[in-house]
Amino acid sequence: MADMSALVSRLEAVAGRLESAMASSGGAPAGSSGGGDNGDASPSVEAFDEIISGPLTAFIEKSKGLGAEVAEIADLVSTAFAAQRSFLVVVSKSKKPDDATFQSVIAETAAALTAVGAFKDKNFKSKQANHLSGVSEGIPALGWVTVSPKPCPYIKELSGAAQFYTNRVIKEFKETDKTHVEWARSWVAVLTDLEAYVKQHHTTGPSWNPQGGDAKAAAGSAGPAPKPAAPKAAPAAAVGGGGDGAVKAGLFAALSKGDGVTSGLKKVDKSQMTHKNPELRGTSTVPASASTAKAPAKKWGAGGGSDVKKPPVLALQGKKWVCEYQDNNKEIIIETEGVNQTLYAYKCTGCTIQVKGKINAITLDNCKKTAIVFESCVAAFEIVNSQSVQAQVTGLVQTISIDKTDGAQIYLSKESLGASIVSAKSSEMNVSVPNPTDPDGDMLEMPVPEQYKTVYNPELKKLETLPTDIAG
Repeated sequence: MADMSALVSRLEAVAGRLESAMASSGGAPAGSSGGGDNGDASPSVEAFDEIISGPLTAFIEKSKGLGAEVAEIADLVSTAFAAQRSFLVVVSKSKKPDDATFQSVIAETAAALTAVGAFKDKNFKSKQANHLSGVSEGIPALGWVTVSPKPCPYIKELSGAAQFYTNRVIKEFKETDKTHVEWARSWVAVLTDLEAYVKQHHTTGPSWNPQGGDAKAAAGSAGPAPKPAAPKAAPAAAVGGGGDGAVKAGLFAALSKGDGVTSGLKKVDKSQMTHKNPELRGTSTVPASASTAKAPAKKWGAGGGSDVKKPPVLALQGKKWVCEYQDNNKEIIIETEGVNQTLYAYKCTGCTIQVKGKINAITLDNCKKTAIVFESCVAAFEIVNSQSVQAQVTGLVQTISIDKTDGAQIYLSKESLGASIVSAKSSEMNVSVPNPTDPDGDMLEMPVPEQYKTVYNPELKKLETLPTDIAG
């Protein structure tokens, strides 16, 4: 019965593509429109359509069933896969382009992936946070098009990252609501099929057509990609009286951009809003001074939503403690209930965080002048993009990671002397350990090397890297 349902789904997908081809060619058979449809009919594109009509459609339907933010992020996923299909059509029609053209061709896919991540970040307080994180961690797998010569391991790695969160969903709902479990497995199925598809059709990267034309021209003429579970298109006469295929293609291509369709609109200043300025209602023009008076030059990295001061957050979301936007709070105490919980501290300034009990993982991200004391960390303790932070472990930690951080003071306990410290793009790092000759006295402080010397060893035929003498 399941095989019969799958067969019916595939036949419906084929019928939908034939109807679209008939409409775009003014009612003529799909094969009579010249070379424009040859790319759409390529085996690689048809195989990708099977993913869209099969596992992706099932995922979209299950997402709609769960509703709320999951249903919304599913629409963004649908847009991302549609953009990927449009790119694959260009690949099947074109020779391999130069880097600049390639970036322009994948721009729509990149924008769609960014939209998914932004949606997840925007809804981090959602009750479906694990669902959103699972999708957000997995959707970058569509970026395989930039990975060469082995894109499949890249997809597999991101699929594993997604399963970290989908497994949480399964664990949380396996005894209470099977629809969430089915949803989690349907998303993993999409990523698994994507990996199998790339392995078969694009083993070493996008399989460009050596006999094809210019990629930029093909991208301009490519029609919009079909979205899964979309309503049937209206007849051609309803779109426009003349049935102009180029106009319709341009319209649908614009609509398929999703949120990007509004990217070209200008922001209306408050001084130009008629409901706030009744004196403007009598005229159709806005004074020039009204639009230029409040237009100070923006500085890179300044202004915008990222500088808006947000309310502090300290909450347990599922199994994840979230500590964000805390300012000069010296009494942050987190009591864990098991080793399966994690802590994520983001943009905390001048704070002191105390973690009581064992915890799975701790991450300090974008924190300044913040100190943390914890007992035991099972997986890893990580510091990222931070400045002038201190960390003390009183129990056991196996791995400490420091990345893009200026100023990190680490205090190790006797149990943690065997910890591995991995650093990258960081400076002013020091590690303090108990003094073996005076356990009750001052700790021994040692700098972590920042400068290295690399030489070639002709005997071993490899590079050898050692800290310089000045680096300690």
